[in-house]
Amino acid sequence: MSLSDFYEIFFYGIWVLWSILWVVLARNVKVTARRQAALPRLLNMALLVCAAAVLAAPHLPVAGLEVRLLPGSQWKLWAALGAALTFLGLLFTVWARITLGRNWSGVAAVKADHELITGGPYGWVRHPIYSGLALAFVGMAIAGGQWRGVLSIALVLVAIVQRIVVEERFMRQQFGAVYTAYAQRVRAFVPGLV
Repeated sequence: MSLSDFYEIFFYGIWVLWSILWVVLARNVKVTARRQAALPRLLNMALLVCAAAVLAAPHLPVAGLEVRLLPGSQWKLWAALGAALTFLGLLFTVWARITLGRNWSGVAAVKADHELITGGPYGWVRHPIYSGLALAFVGMAIAGGQWRGVLSIALVLVAIVQRIVVEERFMRQQFGAVYTAYAQRVRAFVPGLV
């Protein structure tokens, strides 16, 4: 097996394992009291699926997206860095998902008896699952080293910003001043920055 084959198996494998874990962890959650409207939810999911497809497709029909952005002569460095960032990003999402517990939802929602979680990764950023996903996509983009990665990251960021806006509104409505104080202490997406 070549090193490039190893990285290809690694990237597909880690996402498959993450997806399986995500499905397993999705069981036994609280009943949803309020959720984002269907059309914005579908748009959000479509953006994420398109972002993944842009990175995973062997060839793209759009000229220029397969042009190398990062030097191909150093592909081993980019692949290793990308693999590390992808792994760390997905690990961060799992930590956040486990910390969130039964309050988790696959869509922007408020659960019955929703609790405001501020510990673990939620002490670093208010939306650590999105932060971790963004980091994982950045890792994949770096590993690929092509312009398609830039497009993929842009699609992911649009989807994440859309979700954050809705979730922030829901959390402020649900928790009022307590959430406002939390938001003043903890950044939304990138520790210490955004």
